[in-house]
Amino acid sequence: MALDYAVRLEDIEAAQDRIAQHTIRTPLIHSQELSQEQSQDIWLKLEHLQKTGSFKLRGATNAILGLTPEQRGNGVVGVSTGNHGRGLAYAARQNGVRCIICMSSLVPKNKVESIKQLGAEVRIVGASQDDAQSEVDALVRQGMTMLPPFDHPAIIAGQGTIGLELFDALSDIHTVLVPVSGGGLVSGVALALKSLNPNIDIIGVTMERGAAMHASLNAGHPVLVKELPTLADSLGGGIGLDNAHTFKMTSSLVKEIILVSEAEIADAISYAYWSEKQIIEGSGSVCLAALRSGKVKARGLTVALLTGANLDMQLHHDIISGNPPDMTSS
Repeated sequence: MALDYAVRLEDIEAAQDRIAQHTIRTPLIHSQELSQEQSQDIWLKLEHLQKTGSFKLRGATNAILGLTPEQRGNGVVGVSTGNHGRGLAYAARQNGVRCIICMSSLVPKNKVESIKQLGAEVRIVGASQDDAQSEVDALVRQGMTMLPPFDHPAIIAGQGTIGLELFDALSDIHTVLVPVSGGGLVSGVALALKSLNPNIDIIGVTMERGAAMHASLNAGHPVLVKELPTLADSLGGGIGLDNAHTFKMTSSLVKEIILVSEAEIADAISYAYWSEKQIIEGSGSVCLAALRSGKVKARGLTVALLTGANLDMQLHHDIISGNPPDMTSS
């Protein structure tokens, strides 16, 4: 399938070879309960079991390994809602590269602390990803290399390696559900899978509160969306008004984007714990939420990506105990 993007299947295959020694091939398990509910085969890709608790390590590692000697010497900087920062900090430390992560005040404290523990410098700037990006831009002017969380060919290619793993394990996949924020993950996975089989349906899933890619696709171009408190905090932030890659790729490769509510996200986190024995954060649960709520009805062999495990454990306890916070009152 000929697809005209800055990232090609060959780039994803090269990324798979490049990062193989630095990441793990995460488990793919069959969900008996969801399969019975949906009367279809439902599989779960446990990407939250990746080394840093998120798929973000794949793209970050691929990007770090692709730096020139001069770029390595000057260091890297990124803006993050948590998981990209953690992946970038880990990959930078493994390769002896200085790393600064800029974050907004909305990022949960546990994610900030985990990034600091990996040796990166953290700068908290403003109350949005756009505010944090202004600090990144200043550091780039000083000579550092920006590695963004999604809109970068090496990042997209790294995330796309999940698609290669899925196809290798289940070549008869019909539908893949992928969490959507800035679109790096869904673009990479969709490109990999639809290059191998154009008939595979890719469905994006995100939260109702502050869904930037969804709003941008509806508008026909990237738009600004106010960031709001949400259990799926890692899916927050804009896609960038000057988006160069993921808006185009998502609009052409993804069949549709489903929005899930805070209550549905909380239900999915609880379901994952009690029924699938998995601890996942809100952003990593949205695909389960789409299935559990009936907003997605599986047709044929379906895979749902569980993408992150970096959550506050008190929050997790509250949710699985049936007392999730009311994010709409924040």
